[in-house]
Amino acid sequence: MPKVALYDITGSQVGDIELSDAVFGVEVNNHVMYEAVKNYLANQRQGTQSAKTRAEVRGGGKKPWRQKGTGRARQGSIRAPQWKGGGIVFAPKPRDYSYSIPKKVKRLALKSALSSKVQDKEIIVVDKLALEQPKTKEMVKVLKNLNSAKKTLVVIPERDEAVVRASANIPGVKTAYVNTINVYDILNCDSFLITKEAVNKVEEVYA
Repeated sequence: MPKVALYDITGSQVGDIELSDAVFGVEVNNHVMYEAVKNYLANQRQGTQSAKTRAEVRGGGKKPWRQKGTGRARQGSIRAPQWKGGGIVFAPKPRDYSYSIPKKVKRLALKSALSSKVQDKEIIVVDKLALEQPKTKEMVKVLKNLNSAKKTLVVIPERDEAVVRASANIPGVKTAYVNTINVYDILNCDSFLITKEAVNKVEEVYA
């Protein structure tokens, strides 16, 4: 069982915490993490890009010049793709980029991402994250006490308005709940800050 230090919000070590092997100690599978990140990014795409084909561009109804006898190449419309102001060849149209991956793959990817944070010593576990006021400077102080990196993912067990509001204006800091964490956010941070209660919930759900 991997064992990591347990801190309070002042940055003092108050003990150790043993993490579940089934969640935080699995063999890291890079390929499934890659598949999960690719899936997440594809699902974030809006797919609203659009351009007009030659059939949709305004004008160009009349043939520019007669078919034969001018010495020039034949042309059917001034809205053909080779003309300035013409339509786009194979114009992009709105489409849905999202797709799904098997639940087992998603689960293994999440466990691999969490285990990689433990292996890289980028996980910080705090006994609880209670702020007196929902102020940015309070959260900055906590992060400084815990020596967290500039890019930090703060994972809390459930919605805590004080923590969410205090973290919102800090560049590079993102908050997530146990039921909303994803592989992309975990791998994209340099410090994975999680509360003891959130650790227990993660182990309960994914073990």
